[in-house]
Amino acid sequence: METTTPLTDQQALIQAAVTELAGQLGETEPRALEQLERIVRRLGLAKAQTFLQQAQEVEGQGGLWLPNRSRRRTLGGVFFYLVRSQIPKEERWAIWPELAPKPKPQPLDWEARLELVPDLLKQKGVAATMKITLIGRPGRIVEKGEVVLTSMQQKAKSPSLPQGLPPLPTEPTTYIVYIARKQWQAVAQAITNPEDSLIVEGLPVLDKRLGTIAVFAQNVTTKRLQQAKREAQKSRGR
Repeated sequence: METTTPLTDQQALIQAAVTELAGQLGETEPRALEQLERIVRRLGLAKAQTFLQQAQEVEGQGGLWLPNRSRRRTLGGVFFYLVRSQIPKEERWAIWPELAPKPKPQPLDWEARLELVPDLLKQKGVAATMKITLIGRPGRIVEKGEVVLTSMQQKAKSPSLPQGLPPLPTEPTTYIVYIARKQWQAVAQAITNPEDSLIVEGLPVLDKRLGTIAVFAQNVTTKRLQQAKREAQKSRGR
């Protein structure tokens, strides 16, 4: 048989005060009763009664409209509005925790990966598809048989990342791009324009011996060639 822990004198006083306030305000919902209890605990009964008197005076003068003016607030609504708008923010957040600002997530420290990665590598996942897109200016061009090689390096300035991710390492990544001669011939003239950018989509592979990422190009174009293609498609569609 379950036993109920008797209330202390302080708890009994708070409960009686909440019951009285709720009756005067016409509040019966459990959430409203919880808020009333937090108000009495945080602000004290005297302060809560002062807000009750203010709410009654406002109600006697015509009440308060909701922000969308769909209806007037109930007496309880006026009471809670007055409490929220007049007490310090720390007290407001204690009574209405949902109004407190959410803590800003801290980004993962890049060095923390040294502890995390060894454990996760014990059970590797499977990448069914891998693809990388490089956009920028190519470096020196080297032709070898049916392959054209060039290099591209990540800029020092890092792009914006989703919140919580660690910042990119300061050491730039170098990509060695392997392009079929036929693909290169389609963009060779366009990329001589210093205002144009090369766009390479391909498969990335770590080249341990060179300390670079090898990119085997599957699709190669430039920004201006893409733009010209879109404009031509628009013209045909008219």
